[in-house]
Amino acid sequence: MARFDVTDAEWELIEPRLPVAATGPLPRRVRDQFNGVLWRFRTGCGWRDVPERYGPWSTVYSRFNAWSKAGVFQALMDGLIAEAAARGRVGLELVSVDSTIVRAHHESAGLAVAGETLDALEQALTEEKGVPLPEQGPVLRVLHRMPRQVRAPHRRRAAAVLRRGGGAGHGRKRPDSAGPEAG
Repeated sequence: MARFDVTDAEWELIEPRLPVAATGPLPRRVRDQFNGVLWRFRTGCGWRDVPERYGPWSTVYSRFNAWSKAGVFQALMDGLIAEAAARGRVGLELVSVDSTIVRAHHESAGLAVAGETLDALEQALTEEKGVPLPEQGPVLRVLHRMPRQVRAPHRRRAAAVLRRGGGAGHGRKRPDSAGPEAG
């Protein structure tokens, strides 16, 4: 048994809650495959990196896929929480979330609104307050974003490149510069 594999006591609680097909042979390595699924999510690795001691990675993945589609993990969690509650051992650690790993999607940084929607919001705000939008206070005013202006290239930098002899003619000397043969 590996370091973080489920113990015998834990497996006694988990095994009855895992589905077994009504017909056909019983799966031989369900516990190993379950431990392989746990190992994969604990380490964050890819499925192909699951150690061989848990069985072929494709079998571990197939078992996980079938269980997740059948809702086995949710039923397992609900059953284990009910078992802990019956024993009087329910704690907040079952429902806590570690905020160091919770990430917001990059699109959550700002709200993109279509022009028609923005106009409708402005109209609703004007009707609600009874005051035209430009006359409302700054907290309530919806501002239109001005189109971004394209800047011209910075002239000082371009002039400095030409003085140093850089740019398209890099490596060539300017006609008025003195070379080693001018000497």
